[in-house]
Amino acid sequence: MTQDLLRLDILVPVLMYCALLWWIGRSLSWPARLATAAVTLVLIMVVLLVERGWR
Repeated sequence: MTQDLLRLDILVPVLMYCALLWWIGRSLSWPARLATAAVTLVLIMVVLLVERGWR
């Protein structure tokens, strides 16, 4: 594995995304699950872009 795949700034948001999607998705319909997944992925990408842009 390359070093980039083991970076915590990528791994931690992905794990948090999966946990959040599982927790919220238990009681939601499929369209609501997809909307939640899309919004969460966009938020993760924005955080990563802002964090990398400020370095």
